[in-house]
Amino acid sequence: MITISLCMIVKNEEEVLAGCLNSVKEYCDEIIIVDTGSTDETKKIASKFTKKIYDFKWIDDFSAARNFAFSKARMDFIFWLDADDILLENDQKKLRNLKKSLNTDIDAVSMNYILQFDEYGKPSFYFRRHRLVKRINNFQWKGQVHEYLEVGGNILQADIAVTHRKNKKNKDQQSSDRNIKIYEKRLEKNEKFSPRDLYYYANELKDHRQYNKAIQYYQKFINCDQGWYEDKIRACLYMSDIYRVKKEHENECKLLLQTFKYDKPRPETCCKLGDYFLRKKLYYPAIYWFETAVRTKYKNPQGFHHEAFSTWYPHLSLCFSYWRIGNKEKSIYHHEIVKNIRPNDPKVLYNEQFFNGTAKK
Repeated sequence: MITISLCMIVKNEEEVLAGCLNSVKEYCDEIIIVDTGSTDETKKIASKFTKKIYDFKWIDDFSAARNFAFSKARMDFIFWLDADDILLENDQKKLRNLKKSLNTDIDAVSMNYILQFDEYGKPSFYFRRHRLVKRINNFQWKGQVHEYLEVGGNILQADIAVTHRKNKKNKDQQSSDRNIKIYEKRLEKNEKFSPRDLYYYANELKDHRQYNKAIQYYQKFINCDQGWYEDKIRACLYMSDIYRVKKEHENECKLLLQTFKYDKPRPETCCKLGDYFLRKKLYYPAIYWFETAVRTKYKNPQGFHHEAFSTWYPHLSLCFSYWRIGNKEKSIYHHEIVKNIRPNDPKVLYNEQFFNGTAKK
């Protein structure tokens, strides 16, 4: 059986740290906490779980802090989490089984990272991250902000999920301001941005509603020869969202179609194209794209995955679209599908009442 070092960087995490550590302490042979300047009870709470607590002076570089934490590990594999992450009970069991059975020729293990759940407790927004890596491979973190772990070799995609919990007051806004400031400091120093930097800086600009500047950096990223194709697709989708807000609808459509340069049509892109035509009251092309979303099989997504676009959302839109062209049978057919998925959705309840009244008449 392998041994595991848990490595974490923290700052002012007194609200969530104990919950995180309690969810994984049983499966980690050592816990390493690197504190980057806490002023609350974070280190006191950490001391209840481990003696291996280190201070690291914050230098606006997440990778430097994470690599320092990794350097303190001594077990076979390194597992990393953020303080507001947790393993739910079922995933704890899966991690325990993985620890017992993991072959030592595996270099890294990726796990789903769940950011949102719907009202029925099902994952609605998630993507994969490399969470468990072989220590002797000395894999390194890259990037000062929006850092990533550069891995290679034999990768296992595990059926384990890490769940993110957004229950810290004002932390999201503080983190967002911090990240864009780090990028702006780098620009002031005339530092060269990597393709990944261009993409994530554009994301920060979009989130801060600096739309014109965000488009500029998304275009720089898309036009460069390097960069992950998943990020290229996401850059096109984000730009299309910006153009929709700016009411530049032809550019919105153009960017959605541009995603096809990098991969086959995805359910999310198809639904956004369906929405584009639906807003123009062009129901037949809208139906085409929503039907394409329903037919598209999208297994093991590597990038961001919104579950709605491959499940209930296209059916709800098809229910409306088919009714508008007079095909009542297909409208009701898609209503029944979405009703089974989201029985308490207000739109579903409205449609149910409509079909039980007006439609029958």
